[in-house]
Amino acid sequence: MLTQLFVSIFGSVEQGIIYAIMALGVYLSFRVLDFPDLTVDGSFVTGSSVAATMIVLGYNPLLATIAAVGAGFFAGCITGILHTKGKINPLLSGILMMIALYSINLRIMGMSSETSVGRPNIPLLNSETIMTKFTQFWQQLGIDQWLNQLLSYTGIQYLPKTWGIVVLMILVTFIIKWILDRFLQTEVGLALRATGDNQRMIRSFSANTDSLIILGLGISNAFVALSGALIAQYGKFSDVNLGIGMIIIGLASVIIGEAIFGTKTVFRTTLAVIIGAIIYRVILGLALKIKILDTGDMKLITAIIVTLALVIPKILERQREKRRKARRFSERFSHTAGKKEGDQIAPPRTD
Repeated sequence: MLTQLFVSIFGSVEQGIIYAIMALGVYLSFRVLDFPDLTVDGSFVTGSSVAATMIVLGYNPLLATIAAVGAGFFAGCITGILHTKGKINPLLSGILMMIALYSINLRIMGMSSETSVGRPNIPLLNSETIMTKFTQFWQQLGIDQWLNQLLSYTGIQYLPKTWGIVVLMILVTFIIKWILDRFLQTEVGLALRATGDNQRMIRSFSANTDSLIILGLGISNAFVALSGALIAQYGKFSDVNLGIGMIIIGLASVIIGEAIFGTKTVFRTTLAVIIGAIIYRVILGLALKIKILDTGDMKLITAIIVTLALVIPKILERQREKRRKARRFSERFSHTAGKKEGDQIAPPRTD
C-alpha cells in the first residue's frame, strides 16, 4: 500500500511541477490582468505540437522548446489584438483564438509528415528530448542510486528510475517564477498589474493599456506553451486534444494555492500557484486510486476539486466573520457593563 501510494504521489508531483508553469500563465491572465483568456486550451497544444514537430524533424530539443514559447507568445498577442483593436469581448476573443488554434495545431503537426496533411498526434518514443538529455547527464552523477538506497530502508519496493526529471522541472519552474516575480516588480509589470485593477485610472497616466494587455496575454500564453512543450517531451507524444480542460486545471491550481497560502505578496502568490498545481495533481492521482473511479472520471474529479476549492474558503471566511462579530459584541457588551457598574459605585459629587 505504501509503495503504491509513493508511486502515485511521485508521478503526480512530476506532472504537477510541469503544469505549474501553465498555472503561472493562467494566474497572469486571470488574476493580474483580470482577463478570462480561453486561448490556453489551444496554446498549450500549440506549444506541444511545435516542439514535437521540430524534434521529429531533427532540430535540437532546446531550440524546439524555445520555438514553442515563441508560438505561444504570438497566439496570446493575437488574442490581445482581437480584444483591444477589434473591440471583441475578452471571453469571445479567447474562444475564437482557441477554435482557430485547433486547425493550426493540426497543420503544424502535419509538417512532420511528407504529405504535410494535418495529423492529430505525433509520437516521440524514439526521439531525443530535453528530458532524455538531462536524464543521461543526471544518471552519470550517481545521485539516483543514493536516493533509492535511502528510500529502500522505508520498505518501498518500486523506486523511481530517475529523480532527474523532478530536479530539472523544479529548476525550470522556479526560474520561470523568479523571472515573473522580477517582471511584475518592474515599471512595466506594475503598469500591467494596475491595468488589471483599473484600466481607466492607468489610462489617465498616459499608459497604453492596449499594448499592456497584448503583452500580458502574450507572456501568459508563452508560459502555457512552454508547459505544453515540456509535457509533450515528458509524455513522449503530442496530441491535438492534449489541451482540453487546461484552463480548468490552471484555475484549480490558482484557486487551491491562493486558498491555502494567501496572496499578500507577489512572491507568495506565485509560490502558492506552483504548490497549488502540485496539490491538484496529487489529489487527482489519489482520487483515481479509488476503485470505483477510472480515467474517464478525471473531468468530474476536476469539477469537484474546483467546486470545493471555491466553496470551502467562503464557508471558512463566513465562520471567521461570525466569530469576529461575536468577539466584538462581547467586548462591547463587557465594556458597556463595566461603565454602568462604575457609575453605580461612584460616590456622589459634593460642591
